[in-house]
Amino acid sequence: MASPDPLLQPFQLKHLTLRNRIMSTSHEPAYSENGMPTERYRLYHVEKAKGGIALTMTAGSAVVAEDSPSAFGNLHAYKDEIVPWLRELTDECHEHGAAVMIQITHLGRRTNWNKADWLPVLAPSPVREPAHRSFPKEAEDWDLDRIVKAYAATAERMQAAGLDGIELECYGHLMDQFWSPATNRRADDYNGSLDNRLRFTRRVLDAIRDSVGPDFIVGVRMVADEDWDKGLTREEGVEIARRLVADGRIDFLNLIRGHIETDAALAGVIPIQGMRSAPHLDFAGEVRAETRFPVFHAARIGDVATARHAIAEGKLDMVGMTRAHIADPHIARKVAEGREHEIRPCVGATYCLDRIYEGHEALCIHNPATGREATMPQVIAPSDGPRHKVVVVGAGPAGLEAARVSAERGHAVVLFEAADRPGGQIRLAARGRRRSELIGIADWRAECLEALGVEMHFNRLAEAGDVLAEAPDIVIVATGGLPNTSVLDSGDDLVVSSWDILSGDVKPADDVLVFDDNGAHPGLQAAELIAESGATLEIVTPERFFGAEIGGLNHVPYAACFQRQGTRITINSRLKSVRRDGNKLAALIGSDYDDRADERLVNQVVVEHGTLPLDDLYFALKEGASNRGEVDYQALIAGRPQQVVANPGGAYRLYRIGDAVSSRNIHAAIYDALRLCKDF
Repeated sequence: MASPDPLLQPFQLKHLTLRNRIMSTSHEPAYSENGMPTERYRLYHVEKAKGGIALTMTAGSAVVAEDSPSAFGNLHAYKDEIVPWLRELTDECHEHGAAVMIQITHLGRRTNWNKADWLPVLAPSPVREPAHRSFPKEAEDWDLDRIVKAYAATAERMQAAGLDGIELECYGHLMDQFWSPATNRRADDYNGSLDNRLRFTRRVLDAIRDSVGPDFIVGVRMVADEDWDKGLTREEGVEIARRLVADGRIDFLNLIRGHIETDAALAGVIPIQGMRSAPHLDFAGEVRAETRFPVFHAARIGDVATARHAIAEGKLDMVGMTRAHIADPHIARKVAEGREHEIRPCVGATYCLDRIYEGHEALCIHNPATGREATMPQVIAPSDGPRHKVVVVGAGPAGLEAARVSAERGHAVVLFEAADRPGGQIRLAARGRRRSELIGIADWRAECLEALGVEMHFNRLAEAGDVLAEAPDIVIVATGGLPNTSVLDSGDDLVVSSWDILSGDVKPADDVLVFDDNGAHPGLQAAELIAESGATLEIVTPERFFGAEIGGLNHVPYAACFQRQGTRITINSRLKSVRRDGNKLAALIGSDYDDRADERLVNQVVVEHGTLPLDDLYFALKEGASNRGEVDYQALIAGRPQQVVANPGGAYRLYRIGDAVSSRNIHAAIYDALRLCKDF
């Protein structure tokens, strides 16, 4: 019987039948090699096809010409050699029932000249984009002629690769840079009226249709309102959508609202945790109603209930759950099988995109298998070997994942946790209202452990005797760490840690100095709490900029808070020492660049310098272990089982993971657990 679920209804797009209403919109995970979608790129999209998605859109965006150099690991769609790679990707996704499209673009000013072929960046007008810092040349007539041909040739390649369609990127890139008053200051017939501003777009669409014919699916991912006093208005944007539909050259609209030339603006288009869910969904629905045309949309639609509402209420034809599929590529299959409760939640951390914008590949904060499909499983298979007794100590992210994966393998798992509930440092981070969604990382795993029958002991500070009493075959020490504040020449006893502030054990004083020698969330989250308390705050960091480990999108709410509260931020400076001065603390601030030092008189000094491992239990158990805690790194990297035997008389294997090894982050802790325990 056909499902009554709106999300599971097929959608007919021209000749193409999409099996449900769930899609992943175009984005660039930066898994390419030399601009080609090789194995890692292909397996990432194939996993979503296996997971039941109707449409996976590749690239964000694939570039059509050499003078649009890669800004985010973009695919090189201007090269003929991309065709067989895309053909392999498309064929394999088709085998699993998913359609595949690709987004193509010329980045215009949204890139930089000092890479690849070192060609000048161009745009409709020489208006600099702050995010990429290039000063573009004004595109000449021969530039536009050349780029129109490049679009057409690229579309022809995509058709030859067997893709189901393409979309043209029209937000923040060359095409809509002609549309927007903020970026188009030309004095020729490419500016002025809407038809003039659409002239380049129509030339491209005409050339594409001449190359691929009338049947190949072509759409646009377009901004229909830049939500900006300098930019494209709602009225103009919706009228552009109407005109493109009326022209008859396109088959769908993929709608965006906002502008993206700064981190702050981009966060409005791609909201992160603490921001509104699906903020532009109603707007997309309004445009759909006004154009009566197929509409796709994605912007923080992270849960099935919101996605179902979008389809049921007629706001969208296809709903993009892009970051949600990075967290769990099997959403559609789980919905179809009545297993929505098993979906690994997207917690809005946006670790994925922040890594891309910092020049790294996309990784999910709590699904380390995504992007590593060649070596890491999305679904844990039961072991075909003997059943082991696995004891895990610590129920932070590392310990919870170790227990989950071991139990999925079919082993008997016992979990000890000193606190009264699971979560570890996640619980501390999630105390902040803006980052409260992080608790989903722990809650999802705790629910999995309950369903798997894991024996869990809370309020239990396990010692060696407690572990050995379980007669374990394998012991995982995931005890985490404690703040390291002993980093000063003198005065360590006078400071407090970020944890003290975040936990509420220490209240912010009236005048506070935060020394952030980590550059990650703990120090900045503590500083945010202090700033919002009304305290006078200075953040001191030895880095060239504050929050060095925080990507651009997560930087935005911190920067907004510190700007709003008048926080002083001092870079290139290092806290040397702290001493008492009456009822104040005298903090000596120096730097790595000069011998000069200055003193600040404050009421409170907070130090963030990562954590030191809680490793007493590990070392107490080490000599009784058959591997003495040793890890074969080559096997670990390759995804092979651990087989070290350093002590043949040992009664168990012993491993430590996460911050019990060294101060890192949530993703590292969970990845430690998955790649170790998947082979037990």
